[in-house]
Amino acid sequence: MLHDSDRIFTNIYGQHDRSLRGAQMRGHWDGTAAIIAKGRDWIVEEMKASGLRGRGGAGFSTGLKWSFMPKDTGGRPAYLVVNADESEPGTCKDREILRHEPHTLIEGCLIASYAIGAHAAYIYIRGEYIREREALQRAIDECYDAGLLGKNAAGSGWDFDLYLHHGAGAYICGEETALLESLEGKKGMPRMKPPFPAGAGLYGCPTTVNNVESISVAPTILRRGASWFSSFGRPNNAGTKLFAISGHVNHPCVVEEEMSIPFRELIDKHCGGIRGGWDNLKGVIPGGSSVPVLPAAVMDEAIMDFDWLRGQQSGLGTAAVIVMDQSVDIVKAIWRLSKFYKHESCGQCTPCREGTGWMMRVMERLVLGTAEPAEIDMLIQVTKQVEGHTICALGDAAAWPIQGLVRHFRPEVEARLRQSRIAAE
Repeated sequence: MLHDSDRIFTNIYGQHDRSLRGAQMRGHWDGTAAIIAKGRDWIVEEMKASGLRGRGGAGFSTGLKWSFMPKDTGGRPAYLVVNADESEPGTCKDREILRHEPHTLIEGCLIASYAIGAHAAYIYIRGEYIREREALQRAIDECYDAGLLGKNAAGSGWDFDLYLHHGAGAYICGEETALLESLEGKKGMPRMKPPFPAGAGLYGCPTTVNNVESISVAPTILRRGASWFSSFGRPNNAGTKLFAISGHVNHPCVVEEEMSIPFRELIDKHCGGIRGGWDNLKGVIPGGSSVPVLPAAVMDEAIMDFDWLRGQQSGLGTAAVIVMDQSVDIVKAIWRLSKFYKHESCGQCTPCREGTGWMMRVMERLVLGTAEPAEIDMLIQVTKQVEGHTICALGDAAAWPIQGLVRHFRPEVEARLRQSRIAAE
C-alpha cells in the first residue's frame, strides 16, 4: 500500500497552489543545482538503479535510454523531446500533470537534459490540450523569471532553454519519430529505424524522447534515492505509477499507486468497486485501447505491472484501465477501436493502410451479424499480417484489440452470427 508521504504527485487533483511558489512549498525545485553538480554519470546510473521503466507505454528502462546518448556529438547539439501528445483512447494521466503539476515536468526537463548533454528541450503537447498548454506555458514563464531556466539554470552552471510546441491533434504524432517529423514542420509520419533518435533525431541531432510522467518523476527519484523508488512493486516493475481508471467503476479517477498493485485492490480502494458489483464485470482493457482486452476471470487475479500483464498476452501500456461491465456490447466496443485506428493510420505502410480498413469493415459485419463464421479466422489471419509488419506500432495497436476479442470472447461473436442467421431465416 502506497502512503501519502511516498507520493511523487502531491497536487494531482489541483487542490493546492500550482504556481512555482506552491510547487516549492511541496518540495519541488529543492536542491536542483546540487543534483546536477553530481554529474551526468551519477544521474544516469541512479536512474538505472531506480528501475524506472518508461511511462509512455513501451516500458523501456529510462536510465538506459539516457545512457544511449553519445558523449561526443561531433559538434552537433543534443535535444530532449518530451512526448505530451497523449492521444491513446482511455489515457488521461499526463493531462493532470500538465494541469496541476507542471513544475515537476519542468524541473525534470532540466535534470534530464543535463544528463544527456542537451541545452534545449521541446515539449510536444497534444493539439486538444488548450488549457494544459496555457498552464504549462505560465509555469515555464515563471521559471524563466525566477532564473530556473535560461542562462545558468537554477544556479547549476548549465544553460538550458525549454520550448513548448503545440501539435494539431494527430494520434500518429504520439509515435516518437512521427513526433520528431512534426516538430521539424513536416507531415507526422514515422521514420524507419535505424537510425534511432539517440543517433539522429530532431534535425538529425542526438535526441532522447521521453513521456511526461517518466521525466516528471526523475527529480524526486534523484532527491529521495534509487533504492527508495525501487522498493515499490515487484522486481523489474519498480516504483509508483499513475493509473487512469475509466468506464464502469463507481468512481473513475486518476490515482498514483504502487506498481504491481492487485487489480481488485486498485478498484476497491480508489474507485469504489465495479458498477453493479464484481459479478457484473465483463472485461478490462488494462493499458489504453491498443492492448488486448482481458476477461473478468483473468482480471480477478490480475497484478497491475508490465510483466504480469504481458504474461497474459496483454500489457500495462500507459496504465489507462478501461473497465467494462455486462452491459457492454464487447464486439461493438472493439469495432469502435478498429474505426479509430483506421482513421488515425498515416497510410505510409501498405499493411496498415489497407489492413486497418479491412479489419474495420469485417468488425462492422460482426457487429451487424452479417459476417460468415469463417471470417473470424480470416480476420485473425489479417491481424497477424498487419502485426509486426509496419514501420511503427500503430499496426500492432490496430491488431491487438481484435486478437484479444477473439481470444477471450469468441463464443459471444459466434452466438451473434448464429442469432442473425436464425432471425434471417
